[in-house]
Amino acid sequence: MLALLAATLFGFSTPLVQRLGLGVGPFTTAALLYAGAALVGAFSRQPTEREARLLPSDLPRLLAMAFLGAAIGPVALAWGLQHTSGTGASLMLTLEALFTALLAWFLYGETVDRRVTTAMALLLIGGVALVLDQGQNAHNQFWGLMAVIGATAAWGLDNTLSRALAERDPGQVVLAKSGLGVATTLALAGLTGEPFPSTGSILGLLAVGASGYGLSLRFYLLAQRAFGAARTGSLFAFAPFFGAALAFMLGDRSGSWGMLLGGALMLGGVLVHLMESHLHVHDHVALVHEHAHTHDDAHHEHFHDPMPTGAHSHLHAHTSMRHSHAHVPDAHHAHPH
Repeated sequence: MLALLAATLFGFSTPLVQRLGLGVGPFTTAALLYAGAALVGAFSRQPTEREARLLPSDLPRLLAMAFLGAAIGPVALAWGLQHTSGTGASLMLTLEALFTALLAWFLYGETVDRRVTTAMALLLIGGVALVLDQGQNAHNQFWGLMAVIGATAAWGLDNTLSRALAERDPGQVVLAKSGLGVATTLALAGLTGEPFPSTGSILGLLAVGASGYGLSLRFYLLAQRAFGAARTGSLFAFAPFFGAALAFMLGDRSGSWGMLLGGALMLGGVLVHLMESHLHVHDHVALVHEHAHTHDDAHHEHFHDPMPTGAHSHLHAHTSMRHSHAHVPDAHHAHPH
Protein backbone atom coordinates (compact mmCIF):
# COMPACT_ATOMS: atom_id res chain seq x y z
CA MET A 1 0.00 0.00 0.00
CA LEU A 2 2.88 2.37 0.72
CA ALA A 3 4.44 1.65 -2.67
CA LEU A 4 1.11 2.13 -4.45
CA LEU A 5 0.49 5.39 -2.60
CA ALA A 6 3.97 6.59 -3.58
CA ALA A 7 3.21 5.61 -7.18
CA THR A 8 -0.11 7.45 -7.19
CA LEU A 9 1.36 10.69 -5.85
CA PHE A 10 4.31 10.63 -8.24
CA GLY A 11 2.18 9.55 -11.20
CA PHE A 12 -0.24 12.44 -10.77
CA SER A 13 2.69 14.86 -10.51
CA THR A 14 3.90 14.30 -14.10
CA PRO A 15 1.01 15.92 -16.06
CA LEU A 16 0.71 18.61 -13.36
CA VAL A 17 4.39 19.52 -13.75
CA GLN A 18 3.84 19.77 -17.51
CA ARG A 19 1.05 22.30 -16.98
CA LEU A 20 2.46 24.26 -14.07
CA GLY A 21 5.95 24.32 -15.56
CA LEU A 22 4.96 26.08 -18.79
CA GLY A 23 7.42 28.92 -19.32
CA VAL A 24 9.52 27.85 -16.32
CA GLY A 25 13.10 26.71 -16.92
CA PRO A 26 13.95 23.06 -16.20
CA PHE A 27 16.47 23.92 -13.43
CA THR A 28 13.98 26.24 -11.72
CA THR A 29 11.26 23.59 -12.03
CA ALA A 30 13.47 20.97 -10.39
CA ALA A 31 14.46 23.39 -7.61
CA LEU A 32 10.84 24.22 -6.79
CA LEU A 33 9.76 20.57 -6.83
CA TYR A 34 12.46 19.54 -4.37
CA ALA A 35 11.96 22.64 -2.24
CA GLY A 36 8.43 21.34 -1.68
CA ALA A 37 9.84 17.89 -0.93
CA ALA A 38 12.31 19.39 1.57
CA LEU A 39 9.41 20.90 3.53
CA VAL A 40 7.87 17.43 3.87
CA GLY A 41 11.19 16.01 5.05
CA ALA A 42 11.64 18.78 7.62
CA PHE A 43 8.22 18.22 9.19
CA SER A 44 8.24 14.40 9.11
CA ARG A 45 11.46 13.61 10.98
CA GLN A 46 11.05 11.15 13.84
CA PRO A 47 12.64 11.01 17.33
CA THR A 48 15.84 9.00 17.76
CA GLU A 49 14.03 6.24 19.64
CA ARG A 50 11.68 5.72 16.68
CA GLU A 51 14.01 5.89 13.67
CA ALA A 52 17.75 5.49 13.02
CA ARG A 53 19.71 8.67 12.35
CA LEU A 54 21.69 9.48 9.22
CA LEU A 55 25.43 9.00 9.73
CA PRO A 56 28.38 11.07 8.41
CA SER A 57 29.35 8.03 6.32
CA ASP A 58 26.03 8.38 4.44
CA LEU A 59 27.02 11.76 2.95
CA PRO A 60 28.70 10.44 -0.27
CA ARG A 61 25.62 8.32 -1.03
CA LEU A 62 23.30 11.27 -0.31
CA LEU A 63 25.34 13.50 -2.63
CA ALA A 64 25.07 10.93 -5.41
CA MET A 65 21.32 10.54 -4.80
CA ALA A 66 20.83 14.32 -4.87
CA PHE A 67 22.81 14.69 -8.10
CA LEU A 68 20.98 11.86 -9.86
CA GLY A 69 17.50 12.00 -8.36
CA ALA A 70 17.05 15.66 -7.43
CA ALA A 71 19.04 17.30 -10.26
CA ILE A 72 19.49 15.16 -13.39
CA GLY A 73 16.16 13.28 -13.09
CA PRO A 74 13.73 16.19 -12.63
CA VAL A 75 15.62 18.48 -15.01
CA ALA A 76 15.53 15.84 -17.77
CA LEU A 77 11.85 15.20 -17.05
CA ALA A 78 10.98 18.92 -17.06
CA TRP A 79 12.71 19.41 -20.43
CA GLY A 80 11.18 16.24 -21.86
CA LEU A 81 7.66 17.25 -20.79
CA GLN A 82 8.03 20.46 -22.78
CA HIS A 83 8.88 18.47 -25.91
CA THR A 84 6.47 15.52 -25.83
CA SER A 85 2.95 14.61 -24.73
CA GLY A 86 2.03 14.15 -21.08
CA THR A 87 0.54 10.73 -21.81
CA GLY A 88 3.61 9.43 -23.64
CA ALA A 89 6.00 10.81 -21.05
CA SER A 90 3.96 9.31 -18.20
CA LEU A 91 3.99 5.85 -19.78
CA MET A 92 7.70 6.04 -20.54
CA LEU A 93 8.40 6.54 -16.82
CA THR A 94 7.57 2.83 -16.43
CA LEU A 95 11.14 2.13 -17.55
CA GLU A 96 12.29 3.33 -14.12
CA ALA A 97 11.22 -0.08 -12.80
CA LEU A 98 13.39 -1.79 -15.45
CA PHE A 99 16.49 0.21 -14.55
CA THR A 100 15.84 -0.25 -10.82
CA ALA A 101 15.46 -4.03 -11.11
CA LEU A 102 18.59 -4.40 -13.26
CA LEU A 103 20.69 -2.26 -10.94
CA ALA A 104 19.34 -3.99 -7.80
CA TRP A 105 20.37 -7.32 -9.32
CA PHE A 106 23.79 -6.03 -10.40
CA LEU A 107 24.72 -4.05 -7.28
CA TYR A 108 22.91 -5.93 -4.50
CA GLY A 109 22.38 -9.39 -5.93
CA GLU A 110 18.57 -9.20 -5.59
CA THR A 111 16.93 -12.27 -7.11
CA VAL A 112 16.06 -12.11 -10.81
CA ASP A 113 14.18 -15.27 -11.77
CA ARG A 114 12.38 -16.19 -15.02
CA ARG A 115 9.27 -14.24 -14.07
CA VAL A 116 11.24 -11.07 -13.30
CA THR A 117 13.19 -11.46 -16.56
CA THR A 118 9.92 -11.78 -18.51
CA ALA A 119 8.56 -8.67 -16.78
CA MET A 120 11.67 -6.65 -17.66
CA ALA A 121 11.49 -7.84 -21.28
CA LEU A 122 7.87 -6.68 -21.54
CA LEU A 123 8.78 -3.30 -20.05
CA LEU A 124 11.65 -2.90 -22.52
CA ILE A 125 9.59 -3.91 -25.58
CA GLY A 126 6.81 -1.57 -24.48
CA GLY A 127 9.28 1.29 -24.15
CA VAL A 128 10.69 0.59 -27.62
CA ALA A 129 7.14 0.63 -29.04
CA LEU A 130 6.53 4.02 -27.46
CA VAL A 131 9.78 5.48 -28.80
CA LEU A 132 9.08 4.19 -32.33
CA ASP A 133 5.53 5.53 -32.19
CA GLN A 134 6.54 8.99 -30.99
CA GLY A 135 9.52 9.09 -33.35
CA GLN A 136 7.08 8.92 -36.26
CA ASN A 137 4.88 11.64 -34.76
CA ALA A 138 4.43 14.76 -36.86
CA HIS A 139 5.40 16.91 -33.89
CA ASN A 140 8.76 15.13 -33.55
CA GLN A 141 8.43 14.17 -29.90
CA PHE A 142 11.29 11.67 -30.08
CA TRP A 143 13.87 13.76 -28.22
CA GLY A 144 11.38 14.62 -25.52
CA LEU A 145 10.88 10.92 -24.84
CA MET A 146 14.62 10.32 -24.88
CA ALA A 147 15.00 12.96 -22.16
CA VAL A 148 12.31 11.19 -20.12
CA ILE A 149 14.21 7.90 -20.56
CA GLY A 150 17.30 9.67 -19.23
CA ALA A 151 15.27 10.75 -16.19
CA THR A 152 14.14 7.15 -15.57
CA ALA A 153 17.75 5.92 -15.75
CA ALA A 154 18.85 8.58 -13.25
CA TRP A 155 15.97 7.76 -10.91
CA GLY A 156 16.60 4.03 -11.28
CA LEU A 157 20.17 4.49 -10.05
CA ASP A 158 18.90 6.85 -7.33
CA ASN A 159 16.40 4.19 -6.19
CA THR A 160 19.14 1.58 -6.02
CA LEU A 161 21.46 3.85 -4.04
CA SER A 162 18.65 4.71 -1.63
CA ARG A 163 18.20 1.03 -0.73
CA ALA A 164 21.14 1.28 1.67
CA LEU A 165 19.42 4.19 3.43
CA ALA A 166 16.02 2.51 3.71
CA GLU A 167 16.69 1.73 7.38
CA ARG A 168 17.38 5.40 8.21
CA ASP A 169 14.73 7.95 9.20
CA PRO A 170 12.93 8.63 5.87
CA GLY A 171 12.21 12.21 6.93
CA GLN A 172 15.92 12.87 7.31
CA VAL A 173 16.71 11.19 3.98
CA VAL A 174 14.04 13.24 2.15
CA LEU A 175 15.25 16.48 3.74
CA ALA A 176 18.95 15.84 3.05
CA LYS A 177 18.45 14.69 -0.54
CA SER A 178 15.98 17.47 -1.36
CA GLY A 179 18.08 20.19 0.26
CA LEU A 180 21.17 19.17 -1.70
CA GLY A 181 19.11 18.97 -4.90
CA VAL A 182 17.63 22.44 -4.38
CA ALA A 183 21.05 23.99 -3.82
CA THR A 184 22.42 22.40 -7.00
CA THR A 185 19.51 23.24 -9.32
CA LEU A 186 19.09 26.79 -7.97
CA ALA A 187 22.77 27.46 -8.68
CA LEU A 188 22.39 26.08 -12.22
CA ALA A 189 19.22 28.14 -12.77
CA GLY A 190 21.14 31.27 -11.81
CA LEU A 191 24.17 30.40 -13.94
CA THR A 192 22.00 29.77 -17.03
CA GLY A 193 19.92 32.91 -16.50
CA GLU A 194 16.53 31.25 -16.23
CA PRO A 195 13.75 33.81 -15.63
CA PHE A 196 12.03 34.11 -12.26
CA PRO A 197 8.69 32.23 -12.40
CA SER A 198 5.28 33.66 -11.56
CA THR A 199 3.77 33.36 -8.10
CA GLY A 200 1.22 30.84 -9.37
CA SER A 201 3.93 28.61 -10.83
CA ILE A 202 5.99 28.81 -7.64
CA LEU A 203 3.09 27.83 -5.38
CA GLY A 204 1.84 25.14 -7.76
CA LEU A 205 5.23 23.48 -8.23
CA LEU A 206 5.96 23.65 -4.48
CA ALA A 207 2.66 21.86 -3.79
CA VAL A 208 3.34 19.21 -6.45
CA GLY A 209 6.87 18.74 -5.10
CA ALA A 210 5.58 18.28 -1.55
CA SER A 211 3.14 15.54 -2.58
CA GLY A 212 4.64 13.94 -5.68
CA TYR A 213 8.29 14.10 -4.61
CA GLY A 214 8.40 14.56 -0.81
CA LEU A 215 5.57 12.35 0.45
CA SER A 216 6.07 9.97 -2.46
CA LEU A 217 9.77 9.51 -1.61
CA ARG A 218 8.96 9.01 2.08
CA PHE A 219 6.44 6.27 1.27
CA TYR A 220 8.83 4.77 -1.30
CA LEU A 221 11.64 4.47 1.26
CA LEU A 222 9.32 2.82 3.79
CA ALA A 223 8.13 0.34 1.16
CA GLN A 224 11.71 -0.32 0.02
CA ARG A 225 12.60 -1.08 3.64
CA ALA A 226 9.90 -3.78 3.64
CA PHE A 227 10.70 -5.65 0.43
CA GLY A 228 13.74 -4.37 -1.42
CA ALA A 229 14.50 -2.10 -4.35
CA ALA A 230 13.33 -4.24 -7.27
CA ARG A 231 9.91 -5.14 -5.82
CA THR A 232 9.22 -1.59 -4.71
CA GLY A 233 10.21 -0.46 -8.20
CA SER A 234 7.71 -2.88 -9.72
CA LEU A 235 4.80 -1.53 -7.69
CA PHE A 236 6.01 2.01 -8.29
CA ALA A 237 5.78 1.25 -12.01
CA PHE A 238 2.03 1.79 -11.72
CA ALA A 239 2.78 5.53 -11.37
CA PRO A 240 2.98 6.17 -15.14
CA PHE A 241 -0.49 4.71 -15.67
CA PHE A 242 -1.95 6.99 -13.01
CA GLY A 243 -0.19 9.90 -14.69
CA ALA A 244 -1.40 8.92 -18.16
CA ALA A 245 -4.98 8.65 -16.86
CA LEU A 246 -4.78 12.13 -15.31
CA ALA A 247 -3.21 13.56 -18.48
CA PHE A 248 -6.12 12.11 -20.47
CA MET A 249 -8.66 13.62 -18.04
CA LEU A 250 -6.90 16.98 -18.35
CA GLY A 251 -7.45 16.92 -22.11
CA ASP A 252 -4.34 15.25 -23.54
CA ARG A 253 -5.64 13.28 -26.54
CA SER A 254 -2.28 12.50 -28.13
CA GLY A 255 -2.72 8.75 -27.78
CA SER A 256 -2.24 6.38 -30.72
CA TRP A 257 -2.30 2.66 -31.42
CA GLY A 258 1.47 2.51 -30.92
CA MET A 259 1.15 4.24 -27.56
CA LEU A 260 -1.68 1.89 -26.58
CA LEU A 261 0.42 -1.16 -27.52
CA GLY A 262 3.45 0.12 -25.62
CA GLY A 263 1.36 0.92 -22.55
CA ALA A 264 -0.31 -2.52 -22.61
CA LEU A 265 3.07 -4.28 -22.81
CA MET A 266 4.41 -2.22 -19.93
CA LEU A 267 1.34 -2.90 -17.81
CA GLY A 268 1.77 -6.61 -18.54
CA GLY A 269 5.38 -6.42 -17.38
CA VAL A 270 4.38 -4.79 -14.11
CA LEU A 271 1.69 -7.43 -13.44
CA VAL A 272 4.03 -10.33 -14.25
CA HIS A 273 6.63 -8.95 -11.84
CA LEU A 274 4.07 -8.65 -9.06
CA MET A 275 3.15 -12.35 -9.41
CA GLU A 276 6.61 -13.40 -8.21
CA SER A 277 6.83 -15.60 -5.09
CA HIS A 278 10.18 -16.44 -3.51
CA LEU A 279 10.40 -19.21 -0.89
CA HIS A 280 13.28 -21.52 0.11
CA VAL A 281 15.38 -22.61 3.06
CA HIS A 282 17.89 -19.87 3.83
CA ASP A 283 20.49 -18.96 6.43
CA HIS A 284 20.73 -15.80 8.50
CA VAL A 285 24.25 -14.91 9.57
CA ALA A 286 24.92 -13.12 12.86
CA LEU A 287 24.29 -9.41 12.33
CA VAL A 288 24.43 -6.21 14.37
CA HIS A 289 22.64 -3.13 13.00
CA GLU A 290 20.21 -0.33 13.84
CA HIS A 291 16.82 0.33 12.33
CA ALA A 292 13.14 0.67 13.21
CA HIS A 293 11.65 -2.75 14.03
CA THR A 294 8.98 -4.63 15.96
CA HIS A 295 9.09 -7.98 17.77
CA ASP A 296 6.37 -9.82 15.86
CA ASP A 297 8.26 -10.73 12.67
CA ALA A 298 10.22 -13.85 13.79
CA HIS A 299 13.52 -12.04 13.16
CA HIS A 300 13.81 -9.77 16.21
CA GLU A 301 13.94 -12.00 19.26
CA HIS A 302 16.03 -9.86 21.65
CA PHE A 303 14.44 -8.75 24.91
CA HIS A 304 13.60 -5.44 26.58
CA ASP A 305 12.55 -4.69 30.11
CA PRO A 306 9.87 -3.52 29.72
CA MET A 307 9.02 -4.79 26.22
CA PRO A 308 8.09 -1.82 23.99
CA THR A 309 4.93 -1.75 21.90
CA GLY A 310 5.10 -0.80 18.25
CA ALA A 311 8.10 0.17 16.15
CA HIS A 312 11.25 1.41 17.84
CA SER A 313 14.90 1.85 16.86
CA HIS A 314 18.18 0.94 18.57
CA LEU A 315 21.36 -1.02 17.91
CA HIS A 316 20.57 -4.72 18.22
CA ALA A 317 22.05 -8.13 17.38
CA HIS A 318 20.70 -11.07 15.37
CA THR A 319 21.90 -14.58 16.01
CA SER A 320 22.48 -17.00 13.14
CA MET A 321 19.50 -19.18 12.18
CA ARG A 322 18.14 -21.30 9.35
CA HIS A 323 14.48 -21.44 8.38
CA SER A 324 12.13 -21.39 5.40
CA HIS A 325 9.42 -18.87 4.52
CA ALA A 326 8.39 -16.60 1.68
CA HIS A 327 10.65 -13.56 1.73
CA VAL A 328 11.92 -10.61 -0.24
CA PRO A 329 15.38 -8.97 -0.33
CA ASP A 330 14.97 -6.71 2.69
CA ALA A 331 17.71 -5.90 5.22
CA HIS A 332 17.47 -9.38 6.73
CA HIS A 333 17.38 -11.37 3.47
CA ALA A 334 20.40 -10.27 1.47
CA HIS A 335 21.73 -13.82 1.10
CA PRO A 336 23.16 -14.95 -2.25
CA HIS A 337 21.40 -17.34 -4.64
